[in-house]
Order: sequence, then structure tokens, then C-alpha cells
Amino acid sequence: MGLGGIGFPELLLILLIVFLLFGSKKLSSLGKDLGGAIKDFRKSMKEEEPGASALPNTSSSPEVHIKPADAPAKETVASDKTGG
Repeated sequence: MGLGGIGFPELLLILLIVFLLFGSKKLSSLGKDLGGAIKDFRKSMKEEEPGASALPNTSSSPEVHIKPADAPAKETVASDKTGG
């Protein structure tokens, strides 16, 4: 057995049911779309490889020091002294 308890006969049965549900034209279209998506994904991954990184290299970037903001002025709120 392979694939977590699904053997070859079970896999064939699943594929036959999928084929009967969707038909050959729909499966052909789905396969073509999936293949195109994988091809585009691989192409974009190859384009990113030559030195492009998702995060900038922090060792070569200049240091940025942020001055903390001054404390905001305290607001006085008139309280109701009537107590009730």
C-alpha cells in the first residue's frame, strides 16, 4: 500500500469516478490549465533567482535611527462632581 493506505486498485477506482463525473473534455481543459499554471510558476521562480530577494540584505542597507516622539500633552477631563 502507498499514499496513506490508498493502493493501486483504489486509486484507479477514484480516477475512473472522476473521469465519469467530469468527462474527457473537461479533464483535458483542467489538465491544460494546471500545466500552464505550473509552467508560469516555474518561469516566475527562475526570473526571481538571479539576486532578487524577498527581503533586503540588512548588512548592506544604511542604518535608520528613529527619534521617539515627544510625549503627548495630558488632556484634562472635567469630571461630574454631582455624584449620585
